[in-house]
Amino acid sequence: MAQLWGGRFTKETDEAVYQFNASIGFDQKMYRQDIEGSIAHSKMLGKQGIISQEDVDAIIAGLESILADIESGKLEISSRYEDIHSFVEANLIDRIGDAGKRLHTGRSRNDQVALDMKLYTRNVIDHTDVLLKDLLMVLLDIIRNNTDTYMPGFTHLQKAQPTTLAHYMSAYFEMFVRDRQRLADIRKRMNLCPLGSGAMAGTTYPLDRAYTAELLGFDGPTRNSMDSVSDRDYVIELLSAFSTVMMHLSRFSEELILWNSNEYRFVEMDDAYSTGSSIMPQKKNPDIAELVRGKTGRVYGALISILTTMKGLPLAYNKDMQEDKEMAFDAFETVGDCLYLFTGMLSTISFRKDVMAKSAMNGFTNATDAADYLVNKGVPFRDAHGIIGRMVLLCIDKNCAIEDLSIDEFKELCPAFEEDIYDAISLETCVNKRLTLGAPGREAMDKVIAMYEAYLKDSKSL
Repeated sequence: MAQLWGGRFTKETDEAVYQFNASIGFDQKMYRQDIEGSIAHSKMLGKQGIISQEDVDAIIAGLESILADIESGKLEISSRYEDIHSFVEANLIDRIGDAGKRLHTGRSRNDQVALDMKLYTRNVIDHTDVLLKDLLMVLLDIIRNNTDTYMPGFTHLQKAQPTTLAHYMSAYFEMFVRDRQRLADIRKRMNLCPLGSGAMAGTTYPLDRAYTAELLGFDGPTRNSMDSVSDRDYVIELLSAFSTVMMHLSRFSEELILWNSNEYRFVEMDDAYSTGSSIMPQKKNPDIAELVRGKTGRVYGALISILTTMKGLPLAYNKDMQEDKEMAFDAFETVGDCLYLFTGMLSTISFRKDVMAKSAMNGFTNATDAADYLVNKGVPFRDAHGIIGRMVLLCIDKNCAIEDLSIDEFKELCPAFEEDIYDAISLETCVNKRLTLGAPGREAMDKVIAMYEAYLKDSKSL
């Protein structure tokens, strides 16, 4: 057992207690952040004259060699150490001697842990933003190519009104834009540097916290040392935002799973993102979509876990906070994997446009437009609503679509119907006469597509 705090103790830590207390099994993921933070801290110590420049140079060289050896596989992170912080510092001392013992001057493991977690979380946000943008690019390509791909829209999982695949995909585009905005908001709010807060009450050394923050790409130092070491709001916020990302992916997955079924047949999943059955040779299962849907609960669990951990903690640091990492790291990885695989799956899906259009025609999705037609002919809306309701019952009885009725049948229901009813209730007319911003009409969608293109080009807010 390699520890850096044994001076106060006269007995060895019980092995079971040591293993229960240790975090290196999961916080080793932060080795790069720990080294980056230590390099910045040593530069600040040298700038302030707290340690010599000779020691700073030795520390930086030693830390850089540790980083290189870890990433090349030459140095293995060992469970002999309690955490990644003690692993890095012990190896540094082994390599450069007494200079390595001066690195921790003016620093506590509490503010070191807080820094590493912030740096790691910030990297996760940046990586996730790239993945979300990749997904938006795929969605935009589908939107551009399907402004005339007619399909039914649904409410209550029942066919409601005709729309287009472009309009449908645009709804998900909006969701993932909001996800990016949430991440940007979290990143901005969390981007203050806790290093220099010490254990909970700062330090007597003349640290330049603003300089350390600048070196690490923060907007400045945190303003309260107790809050700095006990703040995990940014982890909670990120897991909340990630839960929303997964909720969006899960809804989208559910949609595609339904569309892939024999009952819908709207899409054909690519073989690379499907699996078969061990007993039923005809099966082609949408496993990636199903797994994304299933893993949503895993991310929700991480959010509930950290909320529960933090709810009863007094100021300042408590060991309970070590529980912020293991499930959070799992959630971070899960979201990244789901976004990457979902984007690949979506980019290879084939849309059966003929089936979609036929489904819209056979689902009475143009019933509202037929009622509007009568209103424009002077029939009161409530009367028009009743007439079209009786028309739908007639079509159900005849097993036909509204547009399959003869003009005589239309007139029998209401004398206001004329030959132009057929054009009025065609899918093209029903969709393209809806021109308000946000509607599926071609003119409205072209405006939205231009907004999306500008947004993805400049990453400006919509």
